[in-house]
Amino acid sequence: MNGHPDVNVGILTADRLEITFHGTYIQPDNTPVRGPQTFSQAPDGRIAWQGELHDEVTLRPADAEATFEIFDVVIGVNFHWERRENQRFSGACRVISTPDGLTVINTLPVEDYLLSVISSEMSAHASLELLKAHAVISRSWLLAQIKHTGSQPVSEMVDTPEELIKWYDREDHTLFDVCADDHCQRYQGVTRQSTPKVAEAIRETAGQVLLDENKELCDARFSKCCGGVFEEFQYCWDNRPLSYLVARRDSPEPMDFKDLRIEANAEAWINSRPDAFCNTSDAKILAQVLNNYDQETTDFYRWTVEYTTEELSKLVRERSGLDYGTIKELIPMDRGTSGRLWRLKIVGSKLTRIIGKELEIRRTLSPSHLYSSAFTVEKTADGFRLHGAGWGHGAGLCQIGAAVMGEKGYDYAQILAHYYPGAELSKIY
Repeated sequence: MNGHPDVNVGILTADRLEITFHGTYIQPDNTPVRGPQTFSQAPDGRIAWQGELHDEVTLRPADAEATFEIFDVVIGVNFHWERRENQRFSGACRVISTPDGLTVINTLPVEDYLLSVISSEMSAHASLELLKAHAVISRSWLLAQIKHTGSQPVSEMVDTPEELIKWYDREDHTLFDVCADDHCQRYQGVTRQSTPKVAEAIRETAGQVLLDENKELCDARFSKCCGGVFEEFQYCWDNRPLSYLVARRDSPEPMDFKDLRIEANAEAWINSRPDAFCNTSDAKILAQVLNNYDQETTDFYRWTVEYTTEELSKLVRERSGLDYGTIKELIPMDRGTSGRLWRLKIVGSKLTRIIGKELEIRRTLSPSHLYSSAFTVEKTADGFRLHGAGWGHGAGLCQIGAAVMGEKGYDYAQILAHYYPGAELSKIY
């Protein structure tokens, strides 16, 4: 690969956009654009801007210092930390019209994109080795997605009256490479960019990626907290095991764990607090990984959620769109290697159905999302108590565990080898 590739990032979609251009942006006919601009969608679907109708609008910065600012960008969409904030971006601004509204796409070099991602996904003040590790995996994941943009994923989803097995992945996007929210990688432009340490991490790992045994780019997934054991790819997404996303214990003894796909083992594991890198309450370490809104979550290695039967029945009806009646049982059917459920039977007075995979379970049993699908079910006098482990899907790098490893003196290559066993660290540009 020659040179630094560009990435197209979908920022948001709205009926009306308020964008301020700081510095000078240039239209294709070389007309300059500055200051506040309003874009709206005309009745015929085109973009109404500056008194004219456009099929699309592409504006490029006149110099490296020019940026554009979008107001009221929703971050953490459908998660418990969802909120709005103003965000500023470098690079080109493209506005296109879609059936859902006007979509803003930010085009910029991959290495510039990573400056923001590393600061958006974590704290820009994390240890250098953690930042370097995250730079490599974010670059690897991104380039792997760009390579497959426009391709059709292999789908083996199930949707019958008895069972719903589906997963959520970045193939939802067809107009751009990746989105700017947790669905892909958090990217918040220059809003949180950056610190000299982040820039150093990007510079020192420039062009470095992880490759699999076939010299293909690794789909380097990551989550906040694995809960003590890594999840394997096929239990979260499509049914194709990846050689570098395999079960390991998040500890110096990575093979020291039981098969958590076995229910009794999973229950014992989740209902205890085994030693693991990510089993920490050290505020200094957590601040490396958790931005201010993430720090609203304090229980992530082990957590508990409780519902009355009435609350759960109403919640499942609203989140699934199906009337199960009164929920009588939540029955674990199949678990992955981290103990995360990928098939759960919901038994109601009107309907019984199996749902999966992990994110479908998480979104069905929470007003936003459960921290993870690694949980056990306890029946209480008036409802259900879920005892859970971890935060996120648990596959690949565990951000909290990696932060602990950095503090313990592991370098970024050792961190990567721990979370992506067998993957090769390689410089491709």
